Amino acid sequence: MELERIDNNKKMQYILNMRPVMNKDALFSDGTEYYRSPSEPRAGEVVIIRFRTQRNNVDAVYLVYGDKKQKMRIYKTMNGFDYYAAKIVMPQEVFRYHFEIKYGWVTCYYNCHGVSTEVQEHFDFEIYPGYSTPDWAKGAVMYQIYVDRFYNGDPSNDVETGEYFYIGDVSTRVDNWDKTPEVMGVREFYGGDLQGIMDKLDYLQELGIEVIYLNPIFVSPSNHKYDCQDYEYVDPHYGKIVKDCDGLLAPGDRNNAHARKYIERVTDPENLEASNALFARLTEEIHKRGMKIILDGVFNHCGSFNKWMDREQIYEGQPGYQPGAYVSADSPYRHYFKFNDENRWPYNTSYDGWWAHDTLPKLNFEDSRELYDKILEIGRKWVSAPYYVDGWRLDVAADLGHSNEFNHQFWKDFHRVVKEANPNAIILAEHYGNPEGWLQGDEWDTVMNYDAFMEPLTWFLTGMEKHSDEYRGDLYGNSEAFIGAMKTHMRSLHMSALDTAMNELSNHDHSRFLTRTNQRVGRVSYAGPEAASQGINVAIMREAVAIQMTWPGAPTVYYGDEAGVCGFTDPDNRRTYPWGHEDKDLIEFHKEIIALHKKYRVLRTGSVQFLWNAYQGLCYGRFSHNEQIIVAVNNQEEEREVLIDVWKAGISRLEKSCLTRIMLTHKDGYTSEKEEITARAGVLCLKMPAFSVTILHHKD
Repeated sequence: MELERIDNNKKMQYILNMRPVMNKDALFSDGTEYYRSPSEPRAGEVVIIRFRTQRNNVDAVYLVYGDKKQKMRIYKTMNGFDYYAAKIVMPQEVFRYHFEIKYGWVTCYYNCHGVSTEVQEHFDFEIYPGYSTPDWAKGAVMYQIYVDRFYNGDPSNDVETGEYFYIGDVSTRVDNWDKTPEVMGVREFYGGDLQGIMDKLDYLQELGIEVIYLNPIFVSPSNHKYDCQDYEYVDPHYGKIVKDCDGLLAPGDRNNAHARKYIERVTDPENLEASNALFARLTEEIHKRGMKIILDGVFNHCGSFNKWMDREQIYEGQPGYQPGAYVSADSPYRHYFKFNDENRWPYNTSYDGWWAHDTLPKLNFEDSRELYDKILEIGRKWVSAPYYVDGWRLDVAADLGHSNEFNHQFWKDFHRVVKEANPNAIILAEHYGNPEGWLQGDEWDTVMNYDAFMEPLTWFLTGMEKHSDEYRGDLYGNSEAFIGAMKTHMRSLHMSALDTAMNELSNHDHSRFLTRTNQRVGRVSYAGPEAASQGINVAIMREAVAIQMTWPGAPTVYYGDEAGVCGFTDPDNRRTYPWGHEDKDLIEFHKEIIALHKKYRVLRTGSVQFLWNAYQGLCYGRFSHNEQIIVAVNNQEEEREVLIDVWKAGISRLEKSCLTRIMLTHKDGYTSEKEEITARAGVLCLKMPAFSVTILHHKD
């Protein structure tokens, strides 16, 4: 009996002395201000780097960088977690680091992909000294406007039918605002303009928009204006026409040298200056409302109408204009373009076009320092007085120049001159693929977030490719693929770039997201415009918007998405805003979810962690040390009940925690009515309706 008692005592003592198995799911760090401060250090600054573990769960944590290993100290314990910290002095070069965690005989490592059993230096955290992005852009709610299709505020500046000839036919004025764009609609105009934007600023402000991004607004013969004619002036068809004349092209006349009305409108200095002045008034009004504005810069190529080229002979002989490079070998702009036949002047058609398009002459920076300096001057001009634009979106930015070395050198100089003129301007590039080479702190600030937002999200929620050109059942509802894509591509965006990345569901280059919810492969050319709105699922659209407004980055609404606009890829995605027959419920949903995004700072600055996933299901947390937003997605047609480990986001497992539901969107609608839900031991039992997103809030 005595031996049995002694044996039981030994067993009890052993149990009492046992430590729990190391909880790898509790290990966490990232590049947010909660785990790195300052989050955007300059060389020579002291940086505090932090790491989280379960309380009393590991023997030691080390910060590892280069050939050094620094032991970290516990500085805080809360909600069942130990928080470790170590200080370093930011070097002049990129600082790369990971964590080493010791537990008895066990050693593991933590990098930007999470826990690893071996060192993986290519996944190390990185800090670039001096790399910072404007605070106003971090998590800012943006609104993209394709100007011709937004609102016609001044019919007197509308492009006229027969005003000029472009790509196979004459320009067309569309009188029916609700007409869907033609398949070859590059030269049809609905009349949207800057005055129209001015007239709708109240609407945008009520929606909750903080930044307006405009597709190109400079002089151009197309409605998309990615074929710039004059970088120094706003197109008077968007601005102000104070001098006008008769002179439409005669039927059958294709010679734009005879397009007197067009020439007067877009070359007369009074029209050009009046248009710039109107734009200055627009930016002033936007800034008065506490909003920002970004312009679209197309500097890789211009248009065949461009005054430096003048293939259309619009500027030839006009007072105040030099001969274009197409017109004369003696043109001061001769080396702005690369000509392949030196014996073709006058009227030399042998110039290089971007992707061989003769309407898009590629700018030849390497052979013309004058061109190089002129584009830098353009970059500086629009962010300076009297316009004070808040940044540039750069079209096909990686294509500029004829070599990678030259491309990088140009963007370094562009970054320098823009930031000298306006230190708070954002430089945001269009880019597909890995942008790391340009995100070093001295070229681009950030990118349009295709790889780490638009593409993974549309595959997961709809199974559709972003043009509606393909359906993939293997990616539809595949949460593992979604998480893998997000982790991989987010790693390419340093924290400063991630926080400001333009997170879009739709834009002018891809099909409307609402159309993708019908899971129909198609283009307007063969499916017809009606097919774009057949079988759509607005509940999935609301799911996407809820994720957009709770994911790291700058959520960007493409004009009309909030009003239920459908459309296949361009030009069908460039339909007019449906004034008078909007989807008002969808607009109200946008207002509420945008307000929610703006109310909770943790949605702009917080860490992100995946908490649960399954087929057609996903949950993630956005969190600081004492506040959490939990976002749970159910994209299937049936409701489901799941258990979610919300403790991974920092919610205590030591006591009951009350979370407040602040938004629920589901198959039949949405509600922002609050409801209390209790998590026990850090685990939440959540009922998820069909096609739903549940957003919960908790704060200690």
